[in-house]
Amino acid sequence: MGQAVGLYLHIPFCQKKCDYCDFYSVPGGDERAKQTYTKALAAHLTETAPALTRHTVDTVYFGGGTPPVLGLGPLHTLMDIIRRRFPLAAGAEITLEANPGVVDDKLLKKLRREGFNRLSLGVQSLEDDTLALLGRVHNARQAQSAFEGARAAGFDNIGVDLLYGLPGQTVEEWRATLREIVAWGPEHISCYGLKLEEGTPLWRDRADYAFPDDDAQADQYLAAVSILEENGYLHYEISNFARPGRVSRHNLKYWTLAPYIGLGPSACSDFGGRRWSYVRDLEAYVGGMLGDGDVLHEMEELPPEARAAEYLMLRLRTADGVSGNEYVRLYKGNFEPVERVLEARAAHGFARSEGNRWRLTPKGFLVSNRIIADVLEARTEGP
Repeated sequence: MGQAVGLYLHIPFCQKKCDYCDFYSVPGGDERAKQTYTKALAAHLTETAPALTRHTVDTVYFGGGTPPVLGLGPLHTLMDIIRRRFPLAAGAEITLEANPGVVDDKLLKKLRREGFNRLSLGVQSLEDDTLALLGRVHNARQAQSAFEGARAAGFDNIGVDLLYGLPGQTVEEWRATLREIVAWGPEHISCYGLKLEEGTPLWRDRADYAFPDDDAQADQYLAAVSILEENGYLHYEISNFARPGRVSRHNLKYWTLAPYIGLGPSACSDFGGRRWSYVRDLEAYVGGMLGDGDVLHEMEELPPEARAAEYLMLRLRTADGVSGNEYVRLYKGNFEPVERVLEARAAHGFARSEGNRWRLTPKGFLVSNRIIADVLEARTEGP
């Protein structure tokens, strides 16, 4: 059998577009549009399944958008195809992203019975005024209720997504949010710094708000690292923390160059030595899958040289870091220029080594983009 593969399904519908969101999604959507999209995605699943007969699928991820907005019936249709046509591994991790404002106890129980065994809740903040400013459709009470409802429904693997660097947010407010979330007891916590994406409503109105500066955001990030590690969470990737044994197996594929296939508008894939993505347009995607249009946006072959660069770029985002021996064995590259950069960074507390393996410290994660750029430049320059 070939490698285990991850399967991603993009559900582009959401109840309301958040004011900071730049992911491809469409607000609302009538039932006819959702049914038609389900047919298109079902056709794509059926078309894709034969390519994986010599593999196993050990992670499935329904992302969005807000997947529950599609409806339980369509989700059942898609899950049924996956169970019947794909070589789904025993104990596969099957994740559903959800907004606390669109799930209730009854739906959560049905989702768990459908086979979803991991839930990713987009809580983002526990300040109601901030949630309203961000355009979220839930409040703090609904967020906690959704978490408790998921537990009661039988979900024993729940992730909570949070944002820091929010307008007016202080370090102490952020610490209080983290402590409250820890008290809930989720298995996984993601902490993302707010990024103002050009063209979003929050970006257009940015002059109206007081955002924490870079130093304040750095303090918030380091506070998250400290509080979560003190409470038993492993800091396994720049923005992600998990209880032992509860890392997001699907997302880890992206950072370790493991194969995955994504379906739906804007979805990306990395499989068979190639990377490709689909059109960022719902109507074009549906028309192509149900007719004879082209749904492919771009495709590229990935030679060893590109893989070597990606190994350094992505692995340095993780707690495992990079290994000189591994780099040479896999890519036949010269690790010495890379090591010199990391040694220089280690002198200032941004990196550390254990044997032949190099990792960035939390302080290094704060400037990881700069460090990774220096590593890649040194790699191309050679000795």
